[in-house]
Amino acid sequence: MAYFLQQVANAVPVAALYAALAFGYSIAFAVTRRADIGYGALFAFAAQMFVLFAGYGWNHLWLVLPAALAFGAVAALIYGVGAGLVIGRHVMRPLAFSSDNTVVVAALGTVLVLMETARLASDTRSLWLPPLLATPVVLWNDPAFPVVLTVLQLANTLAFAAIVAIGHVFLVRSAWGRRWRAVSQDRRAAELCGVDAAGVYLAAYASAALIASLSGILAVSYYGNMDFGAGLVFGVKVLFIAAIGGAGAPLRSALGGAAMGAAETLWSAYGEFLWRDFAIFSALVLLLVIFRRERPAP
Repeated sequence: MAYFLQQVANAVPVAALYAALAFGYSIAFAVTRRADIGYGALFAFAAQMFVLFAGYGWNHLWLVLPAALAFGAVAALIYGVGAGLVIGRHVMRPLAFSSDNTVVVAALGTVLVLMETARLASDTRSLWLPPLLATPVVLWNDPAFPVVLTVLQLANTLAFAAIVAIGHVFLVRSAWGRRWRAVSQDRRAAELCGVDAAGVYLAAYASAALIASLSGILAVSYYGNMDFGAGLVFGVKVLFIAAIGGAGAPLRSALGGAAMGAAETLWSAYGEFLWRDFAIFSALVLLLVIFRRERPAP
């Protein structure tokens, strides 16, 4: 019983990460309804920039650890959101309302560019952060098998939940959120009513890039490292989640992401690890087939 509770506890931070990623991706996906695997690359790119600049601040600027981490976080946000704005404005926006295949090819190109940029910037070395806030917090004090999470896991979970909650409130209550919903429901009708659909799309892509960058910083602060190819895997996973959740439903996509994160963790605990991604992707494909809906073209 204690082992099961520990796995449930371990699933919570992972579920929160996937929920935040799916929420951010769905904001951009809602206004284009085009598959964009480049979102995961922004997540991984920001994480790698965080590690790279934190290491530079520590080794070359002689900053104390908190200052080095803050320096890395600021640089990661600048590079992550900046890359998202450049990609959104000059690559995705001109192609967003063209064919699906065109967007897929362009997104794959951005994945390769971001992945290789991070690899070359780090000289193909795997850089690692030291363990941060690793003090265990006992959730259930069983003498034989205490259920624990670290301070950082709890802090990250709260941060991811706050990202989703604040984003949802902003989409529901703000004037930009109303324009975003109008464009996501019927782009042409929104333009006839005076809404700048292209501007809404660029702002949506920038918002998605911001959430991806924040998620990357929080994730790598716990894992310590981000593989160069991780962006493609995360991008494909959140793409499936958003497609199943439906365009214009970031909160529903976040719930789907949380469910997938929990399923991944429990599979790792009780199933064969090598078959985990195969099982998860198979389940996502099956759910996409079951819940697929015909939607009007944007």
